[in-house]
Amino acid sequence: MIRVVVADDHPVYLDGISAALCEDGEISVVGRGRDGEEAVDLSVRTVPDVVLLDLRMPGTDGVEALRRIRSAVPQVAVLVLTMLEDDQSVRAALRAGARGYLVKGASRERIVRAVRAVADGELVFAGPAAAEVQRTLTTGRADGSARALPQLSDREVEVLDLAARGLGNRVIAQQLFLSEKTVRNHVWSILSKLGVGDRAAAVARARDAGLGTTSAPGTRS
Repeated sequence: MIRVVVADDHPVYLDGISAALCEDGEISVVGRGRDGEEAVDLSVRTVPDVVLLDLRMPGTDGVEALRRIRSAVPQVAVLVLTMLEDDQSVRAALRAGARGYLVKGASRERIVRAVRAVADGELVFAGPAAAEVQRTLTTGRADGSARALPQLSDREVEVLDLAARGLGNRVIAQQLFLSEKTVRNHVWSILSKLGVGDRAAAVARARDAGLGTTSAPGTRS
């Protein structure tokens, strides 16, 4: 059984996510907090497998709560679930020790999958967070490949990086929590922006730029 603490200052959202997790037969919600202090206290008292944590909460904010949880009970995996998508928030969560970062637009099914993944020791990042964690964890990404392909969006860089590692559209979609159709659309956009005629040529360009050659162990984007 995966034991989870959920912390969010919006009662309706807190109730909804807690109910969705409890519907899974292998997940048990052992604590529900409405601010950062409660999140820390519940984490220390119950020592769950996963803390599902919002970043914007009254009093002690989510990032500070995350730091304190990781310091007090480092074995606990913290999965951030927030409305904040800016790079600064993502970087702050990464530095504080988050093992996952999802935005609240994610479906309940995706959130449940992410809770399972971080409980299993994986890293789970989606949306803007995935691009940021790639830059943070992959050697040279920030100064090399990102500038080498400036015409691509962060999401397109993510897709191209995974394609350059030999992954097909279905697996890329699973890794990035996207539909296959969305991945196909990104691939077509990449081909157009790079001015190449097929996937193989795009992969060659990606590898020339330093993509697809180094992966962050245990990362699920």
